[in-house]
Amino acid sequence: MSSSFQKALVAAQEIVGTQSLPKSCLYVVGSPIGNLADITLRALYVLQVVDCVACEDTRHTQQLCRSLGIDLPASKCIAVHQHNEHEGAARVISCLQQGQRVAYLSDAGTPGVSDPGAVLTQAVREAGFRAIPIPGVSSITTLLSVSGAVEQADSGFVFLGFLPSKAQARSTQIEAMAREARAQIILEAPHRIKATAVALAALGERVVTLGRELTKQFEDLVTLPCENLGEWLSASSDRQRGEFALLVHPLTSSLNLSALDEGLDTRVLKLLLSHLPLKTAVALSAEITGQAKKPLYAAALSLKAEDASTLEPEV
Repeated sequence: MSSSFQKALVAAQEIVGTQSLPKSCLYVVGSPIGNLADITLRALYVLQVVDCVACEDTRHTQQLCRSLGIDLPASKCIAVHQHNEHEGAARVISCLQQGQRVAYLSDAGTPGVSDPGAVLTQAVREAGFRAIPIPGVSSITTLLSVSGAVEQADSGFVFLGFLPSKAQARSTQIEAMAREARAQIILEAPHRIKATAVALAALGERVVTLGRELTKQFEDLVTLPCENLGEWLSASSDRQRGEFALLVHPLTSSLNLSALDEGLDTRVLKLLLSHLPLKTAVALSAEITGQAKKPLYAAALSLKAEDASTLEPEV
């Protein structure tokens, strides 16, 4: 076991040990997304005193605990992941019925947020037991805090998780994102980041902040127009490695329709959009008018954002 966190373990016992830690409860523990120093004192204490630990990946969680100076034998671990969450929940509930304290950890960050955990906590509540949050790191709030994207208290943001893997569904999601005026956060894996950058390019000059390997040694944070994201990623193979969180900034006056309309006749496009799906309307408008598809597509996205309620749903 590591001795690096020995003082932190002692501090956790002294500070958190006086607090109530009821039995027959599930403790949903947020864990570091990269930097181990982000572990909280409450999390350290809970991991020391619970009777068993349910986790997304038992080997990953055992390694995490070893790094934190905590001995977690395999006999205390219960695997609860996306492929067995219902069965795993039944095992956890059995432990709670015996009066045990159970912690739950996903591989990194906060469980139940684009990670397993939601099914487990719902099952625990339905069985009559408490699920107690032990807050920790989240890539969502980590990226949001440094983006400067949400200036007004009432503007808010939308969390979308991972974009669909199929191209058509992903394109439909991007069109919905173009109509959404608030900030939007998505997550992405390294093997899909280039495809996501290509899809986001349809948002044109709308700004995106990308966080790569957040809190880790080789962390990257960059803010640039969506249409330039692919170029930035392609500049270095290292930029395509690791885990990603992306925040698409809110619509601003600099991206309004009048700016897109400058030198662009959108009369045909507006007419077609009232009767056809976006891509079809753009393609026909380009064929009829002889104008380039890219500015027409950007104009179509902006038209939908300006007054989506006047358009018929796409099919």
